[in-house]
Amino acid sequence: MIGLFKKIRFLNIKQDVKDSHGEIAVADRQPTDLSVQDVQHQKPQGKLSLLLITSVGVTALIAGIRYLQWLQPLELAAYDYLIRSRTATTPDNRLLLVTVTENDIQREGYPLPDATVNKLLVKLESYQPRVIGFNIYRPQQKNLGDGVKNRSNIIGVCGFSSLNAPEIPPPPNFISENIGFNDLAPDSDRIIRRSLLYGAAHDQKCTTQYSLALLLSLIYLQKENIPMNFLPNENIVFGKTVIPPVNKNSGSYVNADADGYQIMLDYRHPNSLAQAVSVTDILNNKVNPNLIKDKLVIIGSTATSMDRGVSTPYSALANQPFGTAPIFIHAQTVSQILSTVLDGKRQIWYWQDWQEIGWIWLWALLGGVFAWRIRNPLFLLVVGSTSLGGLLGICYLIFLQAGWIPLVPPAMALLMTGVGVMAYSTYRTQIETRIIILQVEKQQEAIAQLSALLKENTRIGDNTSLPTSAVIDTPQRQTGDFLLSGRYEISRVLGSGGFGCTYLAKDRQRPGNPTCVVKQLMPARRDARFMQVARRLFDAEAEILQILGKHPQIPDLLAFFTENQEFYLVQEYVKGKTLHQELSSANAAKDEQYLIEMLKSILQVLKFVHEHRVIHRDIKPENIIRNSQDHKLVLIDFGAVKTMQPPNTEKTELATVAIGTRGYAAPEQLVGHPRLSSDVYALGMIAIQALTGIAPHALAINQDTGNMEWRNFAKVSDALAAIIDKMICYHFSDRYQSAAEVLEDLKRIDLSI
Repeated sequence: MIGLFKKIRFLNIKQDVKDSHGEIAVADRQPTDLSVQDVQHQKPQGKLSLLLITSVGVTALIAGIRYLQWLQPLELAAYDYLIRSRTATTPDNRLLLVTVTENDIQREGYPLPDATVNKLLVKLESYQPRVIGFNIYRPQQKNLGDGVKNRSNIIGVCGFSSLNAPEIPPPPNFISENIGFNDLAPDSDRIIRRSLLYGAAHDQKCTTQYSLALLLSLIYLQKENIPMNFLPNENIVFGKTVIPPVNKNSGSYVNADADGYQIMLDYRHPNSLAQAVSVTDILNNKVNPNLIKDKLVIIGSTATSMDRGVSTPYSALANQPFGTAPIFIHAQTVSQILSTVLDGKRQIWYWQDWQEIGWIWLWALLGGVFAWRIRNPLFLLVVGSTSLGGLLGICYLIFLQAGWIPLVPPAMALLMTGVGVMAYSTYRTQIETRIIILQVEKQQEAIAQLSALLKENTRIGDNTSLPTSAVIDTPQRQTGDFLLSGRYEISRVLGSGGFGCTYLAKDRQRPGNPTCVVKQLMPARRDARFMQVARRLFDAEAEILQILGKHPQIPDLLAFFTENQEFYLVQEYVKGKTLHQELSSANAAKDEQYLIEMLKSILQVLKFVHEHRVIHRDIKPENIIRNSQDHKLVLIDFGAVKTMQPPNTEKTELATVAIGTRGYAAPEQLVGHPRLSSDVYALGMIAIQALTGIAPHALAINQDTGNMEWRNFAKVSDALAAIIDKMICYHFSDRYQSAAEVLEDLKRIDLSI
C-alpha cells in the first residue's frame, strides 16, 4: 500500500481549475425570488435575527412573569442578600437606644410601673437629650411624664387598627403633636424592607399622621435649623434634601401596597446601628451622661417574652436573632433620615420600568451571543457562570452606590436565551446533519454510478456506438454573453479546467448589480443515463453547500440551476488572495506563530464542516482565500461535483474515483475511501509547506512508515511538530480523526507559550 501511495502521490488526481477565485468580494447574501432555486438563508443576518427574536421573546416573557409577581420573592431575596453583603459601618453616634430587657422585666415587672417609667424619663431628661422617643404603648397611664420639665421633647406612640387588631390609643395626657404611630410595613413574606413615615389616620383615638421615626427626625433636625416641608408633589423635604417615597412598582416591587409615604430601608448592620443601654443601667446611674447629652434617645422593649419581633433581611444570618425588636426598625429609619440630610448619604434609587426592561434585554442578548459563538457546552457553562458572577458584581457595585437594579430577571434572561439559542442551534444542526447525511448517501451513490459510467466509456474507447451528441465540448462563455438564467451577466472568466469554467458575473436582478461567482459544471457526457446520475450528484452537492454556506468562512451558495444541460452554482464573491499566493511570496517559509493562527482559522471552518459529517476532499492552498475585508481564511471549492469531469488518459483507474490534488490528498482518499481525517491530512501537508517553503510532492517519504520526511527543513517546536506529524500519519487510524481534536491540542500549545 505504501508503494502504491508513493506512485499515486505524484499523479495529478484531478484537472485543477486555474481560476483566480482568489479575488472574491462578499456579495449581498439575499437573492431575489426567481424561477431558479435561490437559497434564501443568511449568515450573520439570519443569526442576528434569531438572537433578536429570542432575546426579545425571553425579555417579554420575563416581563410578563414579573408583572404576575412570580419573581418578586426571588428579587426581594436578592435585595436582602445585597443588604447583608455590605460591610458594617461605624455605629450612628447621634442615637442612643434604651432597651427594656428580660432582666428589666424580671426586676420591675411587666408592664413597667408608671412610677418606674416616669423616673426613667426624668433621669433621661436630666442628661439633656435632644429628643426622646417612647416606643412603649401606655394607653392607660394618665400621668406619663410627670416630673419632666419639658414634655414637648418626648414623643409617645399609638397603633392603628387593622383587620385583626383594634387601635391602640396614645397616652391620654399627651397632645396629638407629640404622638407618632409605630406601625410597620411588612412585605408579603413578613420581612420589613420599607418604613412608613406618613399615613392617613382612620381611627378615633390614634389620629396622628406622622410616624414615631419621622417626628423624632423632625425635632432633631429642627434644632439643627433644618425645617421639614412638603413639596408640591407631596414629597417630604428637609432643608434642600428630598426624601423620595416608594411607589407601587419601585425596584422589584410590582403593584405593592404603597399607601401613605414609605421609603426603602437602607439597613445598617444590626451590630453597628447605635449604642444601647438597659433601663436598669439608666436607673442605677451606670451610664455616662455624655452618652445621652444632645442625643436622640429611643426607648423600647427588646424582651422576646413580650414581643417576638419582626423579620428583617438580617434575620437569615446565623448570628442574628430571627425576630428583631421594633425599636431597632425605628432606629434604622431615624438613622437613615439623619444620614441622608446631615451626611449626604444617598437614598436607595431605582430605574424606571423601561430602563429595567432594557437591562433585562441586554443580558438576554448577551446570553444569546454566548450561545451563538460558543458551541462547546462545557465552555459555555464556564462563560455563563462567569457572566452571572459579573452580573452579581455589577449589581453589588451599583448597590453600594444605593442603586437597586434587577438581578434575578437578567440572570434568568441570560440563561434562558443562552439555553434557547443553543437548543435551537443544536436542533437545527441535527436536522441539517440528517439532511447532509442523506445527501451524502445520494452523493456517494451518484459518484459510484458516474465512476462506473466513466470506466465504461474508457473501456469502449473511441470506436463505440456512443452517440456523438453524448460527448460534449461545450465552449467557454465569453464576457458579455447572454444572461445566465436571465439574471447573471458574465463579466470575466476566472478560470477553466476539465470539469468546467468559473466566471465573475453581475447579478442584474439585485440593486447595485452585486458581483458573484458562477461555476459552470460540464458533465463528461450528455446521454440521458449519465445526465440523470449527474443531476442527482449536482442536486445533492448543492443541498450540502446550501447548509455549509451558513458559516461565515465558507462562500454562501446564492443559487443553483441547470441550463442547456449544464449545471451552474452561484456563490458569493470574496475579495482577497489565495493561501497559495501567500505561501509563494519571497519569504516562503513562515514562522510558527503564523502557522498556528492559520491552522486555527482553517480548523474552525473544518470543525463546522466535520460536525455535519461532510468531507471537503480537496483542501489545498488554492482553495483557501484570505478575505481582504476581515482577513479571515475562507474555504472554497468542495470537490464531489468534480467527479462529473471526463477521465484523462494520463490517470490510473483509481484516479477516476478519487478526488483530490497531488501532494495533499491522503492515501485512503486516493483509493476512493475518504474520511474526515483525510481533510486533516491535507491541512497538515499545507502546514508543512508553510513551514518549509517546499511543495508536498517534493518531499521524501520514509520507507518504513510511509510518512513525510520534513522536520530537517523547518524550524519548529517539538510540540507543534508532533501535532503536524499526527495530522499526516500514513494510516488514517493513527491520525487525528477530526478538526476538533487538532484544535484542542493547538490550544494547549497556546497555553504553554
